[in-house]
Amino acid sequence: MTALPFADLLDRLDARDGAAPAVDPRALADTHLIEGEGVLEAWLDSRGQVPTDVTHEGFRLLALHRQGARGEPSFNACRETCRELVYLRNVALACEGDTPELRRTLRLQAMVLRHLALFVGGKMVESGLGDFCCSSRPVRQRDATPLQGD
Repeated sequence: MTALPFADLLDRLDARDGAAPAVDPRALADTHLIEGEGVLEAWLDSRGQVPTDVTHEGFRLLALHRQGARGEPSFNACRETCRELVYLRNVALACEGDTPELRRTLRLQAMVLRHLALFVGGKMVESGLGDFCCSSRPVRQRDATPLQGD
């Protein structure tokens, strides 16, 4: 059995779940974003690419996603996940004080980060992951090969 990519990240997210952050909650929002960048850096490294240091729309995470999707259309399946990480970071920074809303935002951001790590880790193991969604070409083609049993 192949080792689960990003197991250390998933363990850290499990340890944080439900616990009060040991750091400033807004710093944790930035940490989640940086950990997301690490996930995309690993994807690029696995493809022999040097991860970019530039930003897109003010965020390196979005630039890394653009770089990772070049030549790999199925990687666009995680574009909105990356954008959601950025959005939740911005929501966390806009929260006044250490509120239940801020805690919920951080928890949701951690769940989105987990989703990104599982998707990218899955693609690193199974390159076809993400190929079959509602916009994939075979699904839209009239002459697509029918599934067995059809």
